[in-house]
This record gives sequence, structure tokens and C-alpha cells, in this order.
Amino acid sequence: MPKQPVRDTRPKGSVEGRRPVIALWGHAAGYILKVLAISDMDVRKLRHDPTELFTRAIQPMLWLLVFGQVFARTHAIPTGSISYIAFLAPGILAQSVLFIAIFNGISVIWERDLGIVHKFLASPTPRTALVLGKALSSGLRAVTQAAIIYLVALALGVRILWAPWALVGVVLLVFLGAALFSTFSLIIACIVKTRERFMGIGQVLTMPLFFASNAIYPMSIMPGWLQGVSYLNPLSYTVDGLRALMLADGESGFGLAVDFSVLALTLAVLVLIGGRMYPRLAT
Repeated sequence: MPKQPVRDTRPKGSVEGRRPVIALWGHAAGYILKVLAISDMDVRKLRHDPTELFTRAIQPMLWLLVFGQVFARTHAIPTGSISYIAFLAPGILAQSVLFIAIFNGISVIWERDLGIVHKFLASPTPRTALVLGKALSSGLRAVTQAAIIYLVALALGVRILWAPWALVGVVLLVFLGAALFSTFSLIIACIVKTRERFMGIGQVLTMPLFFASNAIYPMSIMPGWLQGVSYLNPLSYTVDGLRALMLADGESGFGLAVDFSVLALTLAVLVLIGGRMYPRLAT
């Protein structure tokens, strides 16, 4: 007689049936814990030397208090229904995020010289978790700068959007922007491998990224070729989203869904590239 197929008499909610899901959640939780551990290691440096937060806040304050005040009087840059100071504030916040994150790669080179990178690579921690941990710590640094710029903007009379969803959106954008440029910085560090070369390249990159964006002037007044570069610049999408979420009268030119999507997808690609290149730093 032909054999009858064996029926699975286990209940659908049995432990055996849930094992793949439990294992998947376990791997995800372990991955997140490793990312947080790497990030916590970087954040502890700020506890020992918090002066970095205040020194980095000087430059954006000067942009708002000096550059912004002067150009607001000239009325040379069309900003629509909002004042130039209000237009500039989100751009300077994005600039602060860029400047904090783009030089994060030099800390990775320091860790290589101290032998810390070799210890990381000898551990079972996924390479992408190492990259994301560094990116997350940059986001935490950038959020502190956001608080300072909010205070300066308020003192200058900028009308801030205080809705909880808007504040959460600003924090998410700051984290995404900082993580993106921090990962980009790590990739550069993996290529150049020396502090001297990295500092030179970092200084060369920051100004073009800043000026080829909509941070201090609208894209509508740019020449055609610069508009094309601005569309490819992730900083433009960071500024655009911040302008819509930070200002009471602000609006997004690209759309918030586009801003978040571009930043998230670019970050994902850079993390994958950084995870592949991170071991080269130790060679």
C-alpha cells in the first residue's frame, strides 16, 4: 500500500514553528546591541572632553550672527515669504552636521594607529555594525549642535515649528545626515589611511559640498550646471527637509518623502561599501 503522507500534528503556534522567527529576532537584537556598543564607546569620549561640543558650535553661530545678519540687510538673495535669517538657520544646522561628520574618519585612523581597529576586526562583530556604530555616534554629536542652533535662531527672531512630529523629524534628519557623511568620511579614511592626507581631502570636500547645496541660497538662482550638482548632493536634501520641519513657515521643495528616502538609501549604500572597505584600514 502506498505510504500515507505524514501530517504535521504540531499546533501552528508551537515553539518549533516559531524557531526561525525567534532566531531572526535574536540575530537582529544582537546586531543592534553591537552597533550601540560601538557608538557608546565613541560617545564616552565626549564625557571625558565635552569641550569639543562647544568649540564646534562657534562656527555655525558666527554664520548666523555675522554672515546672516549682513546678508539679511542687503536683500540680495530671494527667500520668498521668510526672512533670510530664517532661510539660513536650517542650512547652517546642516552645515554643522556636515562639518562634525566629515572629519569623523580621522578618529578611525587614530584607532588604527592605536591598534583598536585590529581588535575590532578580530571580534565576531559584523563590519557593517562597526560602520553603523561610528555613524550613530556622529548623529548624537550633531543633535547637540541642533539644540544650540535652535537657541540662536530663537534669539534672532526665527519662528520655529514646535510640533512634536516636526521635532522628531528634525532629529531623524540630523541623524541621517550625520550618519551619511560620517560613513562617507570613513570610506575616505580607508582609502587614504594617513591623518595628513585625510585632513587635506576633508578640507577640500567640505566647502564644495556646502556651497553646492541650497544651504545659503535657493537653487533657483544657481546656474544650470550647479543646480545639477546640487541635485546630486545629499546635503541639499538634508537642508530641504530641515527647512520644512524646523521653520513655522517653511516648506520642502523636493518633498519630505523624497528627502528621507534619498538620505536613507544613500546611507544604506555607503554602509555596505564601508563594511567592505573597513578591513583594508588595518593593512
